[in-house]
Parts: sequence; structure tokens; C-alpha cells
Amino acid sequence: MNQNSPDAPAAPIAASAHPTFSEAFRFWLKLGFISFGGPSGQIAIMHTELVDKKRWIGEQRFLHALNYCMLLPGPEATQLATYCGWLLHGTKGGLAAGVLFILPAIFLLWGLSYIYAAFGTVPWIAAVFYGLKPAVMAIVAAAVLRIGTRALKNGVMWSLAGSAFVAIFFFDSPFPAIVFGAACIGLLGGMLWKDKFEIAAGPGGAGRARAAPVIADHHESPEHTKPSLRKALRTVLVCLTLWWTPVLAAGASGAWQSTLFQQGIFFSEAAMVTFGGAYAVLPYVAQRAVADFHWLTPAQMMDGLGLAETTPGPLIMVLQFVGFMGGWNHPEGMDRLCSATLGALMTTWTTFVPCFLWIFLGAPYIEHWRGNARLTHALSAVTAAVVGVILNLAVWFGLHALFPATGTLDLFALIVAVGAFAGMTKWKWDLLLVVLGCGLLGMIYRLSTPEGFGIIRF
Repeated sequence: MNQNSPDAPAAPIAASAHPTFSEAFRFWLKLGFISFGGPSGQIAIMHTELVDKKRWIGEQRFLHALNYCMLLPGPEATQLATYCGWLLHGTKGGLAAGVLFILPAIFLLWGLSYIYAAFGTVPWIAAVFYGLKPAVMAIVAAAVLRIGTRALKNGVMWSLAGSAFVAIFFFDSPFPAIVFGAACIGLLGGMLWKDKFEIAAGPGGAGRARAAPVIADHHESPEHTKPSLRKALRTVLVCLTLWWTPVLAAGASGAWQSTLFQQGIFFSEAAMVTFGGAYAVLPYVAQRAVADFHWLTPAQMMDGLGLAETTPGPLIMVLQFVGFMGGWNHPEGMDRLCSATLGALMTTWTTFVPCFLWIFLGAPYIEHWRGNARLTHALSAVTAAVVGVILNLAVWFGLHALFPATGTLDLFALIVAVGAFAGMTKWKWDLLLVVLGCGLLGMIYRLSTPEGFGIIRF
């Protein structure tokens, strides 16, 4: 195509500089402190920072990684961060991204869990979360707008997104079934209607020249991403050893029926079979932890979910609270805090170590097959379905934030959500400032106004 023709794509002004490991390290650490909003909010934050602002990863490469992580058991946002860190800097980059993504939440949630177990609920925590709810809604809504306008390039993709939304919102269809169905449609549709399932990345902004991403969509995968059987076997051996050593040590040093050993086994099983992220895991965990193991009460489980939503990091961190309360309620001869801390660490370890195994083992092959037409068609359909799933979560957050009770509208939440959404989409407000500002507004408003002020009742 003639470069001067009006149909020619605009050439990027320059390639973005490859980030140093220390620069990426600082970013992943910052992400660990601002990653509120559950998986969709965190994916939205990563997309904004990595694709739009820093230009470290191309649009389609990001979506390619996201689609793979959506197919895995466990927390997809943690796995996506690990994948992106690995893509940029190899194994050490993946480790830094994955660990720093959850590290702030580990310490914050441990502290909040202790305060909760020892002293009960704390009003200011609820007040901060009150301000974060509309912020999360705005973040997820902005993600739907941004990703949707780039991924849904034709009527087929729009139909897939709409169908996924209807299936999960109105019929409560299982998330894995939606993703699997979309992938099958992509495989079949790619054979029958090829042009509708080959979705190219859209421009970053109309009429605006942009720096080329460090790892652009058309670039060859970096050398460290090349798959090899030797690397795969070493990855399996190292990860399985790290994963199971603490579990077996807990059984050998204590009792094979101890709470700590049971937690290691149970959450290891959950890490292998729970697809669909935190929202799919929580009902299963709540039933087993409350009804079968009696690690905590139903009320404590609900309070733990609120604490996990208040802290940054993946929503699946609520499992750390479950482990903490299991150890606190069943100390088995140990100091209560020591038992609870060991339970929290065991739960967190067995929940997140498998994430590194799935990425370091599978990502090299996913990168190697990136140019495969059938895989591209399937993942394009999955991308469209994911947009519908993210829209479902935006609506879910919106309903809970704006309508806290039947027949009521929370004006404060509506004003904060609209302001945050406009600031991020129109004025490009920094996400860290949005999160901190909304949390501060919520705390000031909730602690300084009479109950019910700003609530419209119908």
C-alpha cells in the first residue's frame, strides 16, 4: 500500500524505549497498591498503563495474553500481570510482576484481618470502601469503552459480546462455558467467515500519532519466550517442589488432620479446578470453608469479602482471610496470632504459586502459536465474549454502588462515579489519584454526614 495514500496507516513517530527492569519493578510495585476493583478493574488498569500510557505492549498482544489467562484456573488478573512481566523481562520479570501484584495486599489484609479478629469491624474501613465502590464502577466502565471500541470491529463481534453479557447477567451461565463456547464459535467461524474473525488492532487515537509499543503486535516474540522441552520440565519440577513442600511439611511436622495441612490440600485443589476467577471460586470456597471445615462463620465470610474488596490486589485475596480465620478459630495448641498467620500464609502460597506454573509453562507455547490462524480466530471470539463479561461486572458494580437498597439511589455514589469516569476518559486522570481521591471522599463523607444523607428513596 502506498504510504502516502489516505488509506495507509499512520506511521508511529518513534518506538517506545524498552523499560529497564528497575523501571518495570517500580511500575509493578505501584500497580500492587492501586489495583482495586476485582479482576475487571485490575485488567482495566493494566490495559490503561501498559497499552495506552507506557506503550510497553501492543493492543493485540495484551488481548492475546488476556485470553490465555481467561482460560486458566485461578485469578486471571494475577496471571495477566505475570505474563506481561515475563514478556518484558523473562522469568525474573514475571516473578516481579506476579509477586508485587499481590504483596501489598498480603500485608494490608493480614493487618486488617488481625484487627477484625481481635477488635471487630472498623468504621473507617467501611467508609473508605464506600468511596471506592463508585470509583471501581467508573474504572470498569472506562475499560468496557476502551477495550470494546478496539475489539468489537464488526457485527459478529458485537453479537458475541452481547450474547456473553446476556448469558452471564440474565441466565447466570458459568464463565468457563461462555469462554469455551466463544472459542468454539471462533474456530468454526474462522473457517466459514474468515474476515469477521481476523481482528486487527485499532488506532490508539484518531488523528494522533503515537509511539510504537516496545513489544508491538507485529514483532517477533523475544528470544526468552521461545519454548523448549527442557525449560518446560525444569519449570514443572521447580514449581511443584515450591508448591507442595510447605503443605507436606505442615502435615509431617504437625498432624495430617491439622487445620494447616487441610488448608494446604483444599486450596491446592481449588487452584487446579476453579475456573472463572474470584467470582466463580467464592461460592465453592464459602460452602466448603463454612459448612464442611467450619473454619469461619457465614457472617465472617461476608465480612472477609468486604475486607478483600477494600484492599488492593486480586479479590481472591479473600482466601487469605479464610485461612487467617481458620487458624484463629482453630489454633490447635499454638498462639492464636501465630496459627492465624500460618493459615493465611499457607492459603496464599497454595493459591498463587500455581499461577506462576501455568504462565511459565504455557505462555511460551501461546507466544509460539500467536500467528496460528485458528488460534487467532478462537481468541478473537474470546476477546469479544470477555468484553461482555466485563460489561456484566460493570453493571453489577453499578447496581450495588448506586442502589444500596431496594428503591433507593445513592446520589453521592452517582456523582463520584460520573466524575471519575469523565476524568479518566476525557482528562486522562491518573488511576492512582482517582482511587486515592475517591477513597478519601468516601471516608470524609461517610464519617461527617448523617446516615441516609444523599440517598433518594422512591
